[in-house]
Amino acid sequence: MALILKNISKHVSLTPQEEHVFLSKIETKKYKAKTILLSSGEISKSTYFVNSGILRSFNINDNIIEHVLHFACEGWWIGDMYSYISQKPGNLFIEVLEDAEIVEITKENQQQLYQEIPKLERFFRILAENSLVSHQERLMDNLSLTAEERFEKFCKKYPTLIQKVSQKHVASYIGVTPEFFSKMKARLLKK
Repeated sequence: MALILKNISKHVSLTPQEEHVFLSKIETKKYKAKTILLSSGEISKSTYFVNSGILRSFNINDNIIEHVLHFACEGWWIGDMYSYISQKPGNLFIEVLEDAEIVEITKENQQQLYQEIPKLERFFRILAENSLVSHQERLMDNLSLTAEERFEKFCKKYPTLIQKVSQKHVASYIGVTPEFFSKMKARLLKK
């Protein structure tokens, strides 16, 4: 539990009593690779913090093409925020890519924590703001950068993931086909 408490302490300070209350409202689970934590069409009841392993969120379009929206590795949060906040069916899948230990917090428990420890509302607001900024930056990158520039940015932002995540997932994340990605990567290696 030290990792999630360290994550929280980057933005708010909890007393030992508040830490105890927080820890009583979360659940830690272990999952094997390829486990689907959430499927498109389901209502998201939890958000997830990664203690270890790697997860991804993605959707599948009408042409059965996957689009990776987000990766999460140790110390990161992931969820279908549309579904989690609205409590309506979402359109994302969340999959475990590498055996993982995940901390889950349910919407109900998160709301209780806001009442019992108001500074956690500030913490989760900061997470939501950071997520919004990151998504806006990614959207702008997709509109203005070349595939090579997006890949270079991905490598800088996620240096450990490039070795652990399949090329098809990286290609999907940067918005190219796996075939184009292979050719582009070969070109970059020649430089």
